[in-house]
Amino acid sequence: MNTFQKVYQLVKKVPQGKVTSYGEIAKKLRIGDVRVIGWALHANRDFETPCHRVVNKKGELAPGYVFGGWQKQKEKLLAEGVCFSGEREVDLKKSGFVFRPSGIGIEKMPS
Repeated sequence: MNTFQKVYQLVKKVPQGKVTSYGEIAKKLRIGDVRVIGWALHANRDFETPCHRVVNKKGELAPGYVFGGWQKQKEKLLAEGVCFSGEREVDLKKSGFVFRPSGIGIEKMPS
């Protein structure tokens, strides 16, 4: 399995109604360059991979979201019940998700 496939597999574990960050994915996969996560998601063309559930460390939406820009990303997240703190910022305290070392996630981003 290549790096991009590992990214897609992990993104599929983020539950509906939650988001994680590029950095959280990189940390879990032990990838030193967070940009690799962005490159992988931008290259993805599989609608089954919930790329819309990945935001930056501040909770900001991706301006170049591959399936329709940040507006489409926000639309999908709102439909799942994700909470926002601004027009383009997810409230990570309410809707953040991090991966535990065991592989089981917790539903709150660290402060």
